[in-house]
Amino acid sequence: MTTIEFDLERTINAPIGDVFARLVDIDGHNEWTAGKASMLKHTRQTSPGPAVVGTTYVDETSQGVMHGEIVELDAPRTVVYHWWDKSGSGRLKFEGWPGYSLTAAGDNQTVVRHHATLNAYGMYRLAAPILRWLALRERTVTVDALKASFEPGRP
Repeated sequence: MTTIEFDLERTINAPIGDVFARLVDIDGHNEWTAGKASMLKHTRQTSPGPAVVGTTYVDETSQGVMHGEIVELDAPRTVVYHWWDKSGSGRLKFEGWPGYSLTAAGDNQTVVRHHATLNAYGMYRLAAPILRWLALRERTVTVDALKASFEPGRP
């Protein structure tokens, strides 16, 4: 196994509760991230109810379908997702933990710290430098899209 980790940080002009609500609204991710230079084509929550630890989802990406779940949630400060991709025989190829830590910065600003961990297994370990570049690019697109979704004139 090869592990890749990195951190990103953005300050968003919105209250912490609004930013957190947008991050945990899995079906709502389609409104602000899918199709914005992202590998994500569509995401959908697959378990009923509001977001809680154990909530499941499916991401349809340009690389295939990835299943995931929320593994940590402490409103309105922390949410960590876990996704995975398996081979046809059921062996793990990749799994990732994109996590967000939010801190209020005044009445109408939130500092978003994004920590991402990606594990590559088997022969996919050999592609670690490329995987790191792809993961960093994808996660940067995501946090930038999150920030842009709070700009005036956006939903």
